[in-house]
Amino acid sequence: MREKGRMLEGKLYIAQDEELANMNLEARKLVDMFNATHYDDFEGRQKILKKLFAKTGASININKPFLCDYGSNIYIGENFYANYDCILLDVNKIIIGNNVMLGPRVSLLTAGHPIDKDVRNQQLEYGKEIIIGNDVWIGGQVVINPGVTIGSNVVIGSGSIVTHDIPDNVVAAGNPCRVIRKIDGQDKVYWEKLRDEYFQ
Repeated sequence: MREKGRMLEGKLYIAQDEELANMNLEARKLVDMFNATHYDDFEGRQKILKKLFAKTGASININKPFLCDYGSNIYIGENFYANYDCILLDVNKIIIGNNVMLGPRVSLLTAGHPIDKDVRNQQLEYGKEIIIGNDVWIGGQVVINPGVTIGSNVVIGSGSIVTHDIPDNVVAAGNPCRVIRKIDGQDKVYWEKLRDEYFQ
């Protein structure tokens, strides 16, 4: 229990602990099962994800291939979608709100390693939780680093490296990711006009 507790508290820990190794092995078995499903077995994949993750909403759709460390540290809200090659390194909690979409090859990485080589070479590492709010779209090949919180109603541009918290109601992009602009009423007017044209 000692290493698992330290891991989830964001302290230095050693991942080669027997309990963590067994948890990782069980998660990898489920991930292998998930990735081996037939393309049209949506129900089978949902069942595996609900067993793998700590919490999910009723509707969750992740394209394969998919990878994670433990699964038991992942909490996902309603109406979640992740495209191909999603990586959720959950040595600490990954908490995702409702109506979140991840583009292809998005990586949420809670794992970190000491900068000092001598400490790092003693197999010590740490993790910091990642939190994503509601109504968030994250573009393809975005990397979200340990300890980052992304607010609600946010769009992250593709290829971004997110190293710091992102507030609510913004478009952000870049390396390092930074706020480009606010999302405002003009966006609502523009997109609702296009939607209405579609349904005419």
